[in-house]
Amino acid sequence: MLIIPAIDLKDGHCVRLKQGVMENATVFSEDPAAMARHWLDQGARRLHLVDLNGAFAGKPKNEPAIRDIVDAIGDEIPTQLGGGIRDLETIERYLDDGITYIIIGTAAVKTPGFLHDACNAFPGHIMVGLDAKDGKVAVNGWSKVTGHDVVDLAKKFEDYGVEAIIYTDIGRDGMLSGVNVKATMELARALTIPVIASGGVSSLDDVKALCEIEPEGIAGAITGRAIYEGALDFKAAQELADELSTKSSPRDTTVLF
Repeated sequence: MLIIPAIDLKDGHCVRLKQGVMENATVFSEDPAAMARHWLDQGARRLHLVDLNGAFAGKPKNEPAIRDIVDAIGDEIPTQLGGGIRDLETIERYLDDGITYIIIGTAAVKTPGFLHDACNAFPGHIMVGLDAKDGKVAVNGWSKVTGHDVVDLAKKFEDYGVEAIIYTDIGRDGMLSGVNVKATMELARALTIPVIASGGVSSLDDVKALCEIEPEGIAGAITGRAIYEGALDFKAAQELADELSTKSSPRDTTVLF
């Protein structure tokens, strides 16, 4: 199982939010490219990038910083990017810039036809980010909770051909309160594609708990505030995940991971 550092971009800076509230942003670095290189040097095997301004604006807002990150790490490890991606032209531009996987969130829920077209146009490069509170999907930078059930939507998108589902419990994101293992496991059990856990991954106990359900199809865990504030040692977390993964028999996620 991969432990994936998050680099959330706001106004060109590396920040973390609490429960998706832009006003609750803590700046952790003025140089996102240097931060990306730092995580690479610490042994990261993938990076999770989010254009926060883009997520709220509905169009890319941090492209220069994203290009700087890609330039800094080259093709040494894959990157996955979400936030404000609403059309095929933007996807093509980001992939041409060197991003490996595109994460579609709000647009997947509001305009599923776009997601279907994206999967057809860029097979092998499209993920869906499902952010939820109490089992219901949230959109527009988490500002609106819909009536859509997470599992139902995920199964629908699986049929479209997405590579993975990134599941975030927005009630826990940035709160250092622990990951929602039960909800993550229930989602993974309902799917055949990999699930990447996000929201609340803040300790080695969280890593251990996710590794225990890795055989259900948990391929990775995104972590942000915890590794920036020192609550979670990233290197130790990945080493623990590697150790525990050798003892389990997960579903085959080798195509993606």
